[in-house]
Amino acid sequence: MKHLLLPLCLFSTTLLASAVVYGEEARQSHDDCLESAVTTVDIVACITEEFEREDKRLNDNYQQLRSQLSDSRKEQLLTAQRAWIAYKEANCDFYANPEGGTLARISANACVLTETTNRADELEALMQP
Repeated sequence: MKHLLLPLCLFSTTLLASAVVYGEEARQSHDDCLESAVTTVDIVACITEEFEREDKRLNDNYQQLRSQLSDSRKEQLLTAQRAWIAYKEANCDFYANPEGGTLARISANACVLTETTNRADELEALMQP
């Protein structure tokens, strides 16, 4: 259990540091979920639930940003998004070390969540007021 605490603490700190306020209820729900998690399956379920919220936010931000762009800039955004997806998958797959045991599974899922949160924040920041 001690081996799970450090990555979980690092993950929580990274997520909170990178996230723009997206709803105190959602953040509290995620924090409560992680605090009550006992097993790897519980932790991954918490991360997955939060990922689904952040993935929706990312997609909403992408569509909203896209609606503000000219056709040529839309094409650039699509190219950038595809490159980001390839990066996220390659980077987070690296965390899923087959010899890393349950911690690798948590780290890989946390990576996907953190990258998705960061990209949602980035797209939000690119939107014009």
